[in-house]
Amino acid sequence: MKTDWLPGHAVQMLENGEDYFPRVFEAVSQARREVLIETFILFDDKVGRELREVLIAAAQRGVVVHLTVDGFGSPDLTGEFADGMVAAGVHLHLFDNARRFMGVRFNVLRRMHRKLVTVDGKLAFCGGINYSADHVADFGPESKQDYAMEIRGPLVADIRNFLVAEMRRYGARGISTLRAQRGTPQVMPGRYGHARAMFVTRDNRRGSTDIEREYRRAILGAKSEVVIANAYFFPGYRLVSALRRAAKRGVNVILVLQGQPDVPMAMYCARLLYGTLISAGVTVYEYCERPLHGKVAVIDGQWSTVGSSNLDPLSLSLNLEANVMVHDRAFAADLRGRLQRLIDNHCRSLTKEDVARPSRWRTLLGVASYHAMRRFPALCRLIPSRKPRIETLCAPMSVGADGGSS
Repeated sequence: MKTDWLPGHAVQMLENGEDYFPRVFEAVSQARREVLIETFILFDDKVGRELREVLIAAAQRGVVVHLTVDGFGSPDLTGEFADGMVAAGVHLHLFDNARRFMGVRFNVLRRMHRKLVTVDGKLAFCGGINYSADHVADFGPESKQDYAMEIRGPLVADIRNFLVAEMRRYGARGISTLRAQRGTPQVMPGRYGHARAMFVTRDNRRGSTDIEREYRRAILGAKSEVVIANAYFFPGYRLVSALRRAAKRGVNVILVLQGQPDVPMAMYCARLLYGTLISAGVTVYEYCERPLHGKVAVIDGQWSTVGSSNLDPLSLSLNLEANVMVHDRAFAADLRGRLQRLIDNHCRSLTKEDVARPSRWRTLLGVASYHAMRRFPALCRLIPSRKPRIETLCAPMSVGADGGSS
């Protein structure tokens, strides 16, 4: 699913939890009518507890609050943590909260991986940042490098209505009072800002390739530069081909990928593509200060995207994702400058020598791994699955006890 390009937005870049959490918590604290949140991960730690406090305070002053978390990504919520929100009037929804079988969770596929917020239908946030302490620097060397954005303008109504429709689609309770919000027709230029923006999602029924298609369209139309920073990079042939073709026609193509991974297999898979990319003229950097968790791109100094979608088989073929695309030179320049600081200070450049021809055994292993990963989504679709459901917590109850990763 995707919206049309809409004009008249004010957009602001937010980097890491230090930027993101204060803005979200402040917006919730000032909400007068409604707060809607989707997140893959909500942990019972200092960040999760602060979110819990501002949501409880909002609900207690009469704000309608709906919080949807993924049942796989957020299984460590204690009964007390969840029950306190429910008792205060927060509508807490668990997406596909499958029960364990002999202590093992099998609901690892088709996750709700989006990170979205709307407040009073006037302000929205979109990005890759979860509500967990590993998104702030004082967590230590494993804290994540990540990005999100704040949006004001007509697109907010589309994001808000999408969240309501998704709750209704998956059977959430307590949403009868949520009505579709009309967008702002013929927004006067400059009322909020001058950026054009588009909201793009993917799921497993409709719009399953929309995010990837928008990436390819922008890359194929690039004239001078493509810069992509992505945590889990293992796209399909068409996107890799688009990057190679852009580099061969003289576009400066730069990839910023993980060099200190939180999921080592993800970095190994990405490295299988380095040879073919570098040989075509693509510049590949690995970010080595801490785990890279961002999912952003800037093209030709005017097109940008920020969202939850990695460029790997899970995000492009299985998970439920959301990105916002922006046409705005000021926003693009801000994001491009942030990425350049990462490149200058914390990245190492990969050369042809770094990806020299491997041994025969490693070549065979790489080929096998590549084709296994490429066919992984198709194989997963053969596994019988029920339609995911949202479970709404309406009475004190406990949620699981172990963690997830994104």
